[in-house]
Amino acid sequence: MEEYNSLGNNRKYKILFVCLGNICRSSAAEGVMKSLVEKAGMSDRFEIDSAGILDYHEGELPDSRMRSHARKRGYELVHRSRPVRTEDFGYFDLIIGMDSQNMADLRRRAPSEEAVRKIVRMTDYCVRYAQADSVPDPYYGGAEGFEYVLDLLEDACAGLLERLA
Repeated sequence: MEEYNSLGNNRKYKILFVCLGNICRSSAAEGVMKSLVEKAGMSDRFEIDSAGILDYHEGELPDSRMRSHARKRGYELVHRSRPVRTEDFGYFDLIIGMDSQNMADLRRRAPSEEAVRKIVRMTDYCVRYAQADSVPDPYYGGAEGFEYVLDLLEDACAGLLERLA
């Protein structure tokens, strides 16, 4: 991955989080990152969004279980699901996939080598969970899966913000 753009200019740094359907992991990552950026007083320096590989849930709010678990931690997830679009690869500075399949799908869709270099894995920014190699999909699991995903996302988003700040 290329070195990050300097945040010393007036242009916002644009981050896109991506998972399969954009109703659990990527929407939660968007909510966590927005909260961290806001608490750090840097909302004016970032544009944060999320999207899904598939369009099955387009227009839907995040999964109700994810919203519930996130709300307990102080995050309100209000994003409406949308699929990744070709123009996202030119618009965003960083495109962050949650697992190996998301990464492969993003690389396959990337319109150029420059776009491929923008694609990174969410867990690359983990500090406490440095051994994690993916953010697992909690959709078919129980409450502990949603809590673990939020633990990973909080860790990775904090690590990402530290790298970018």
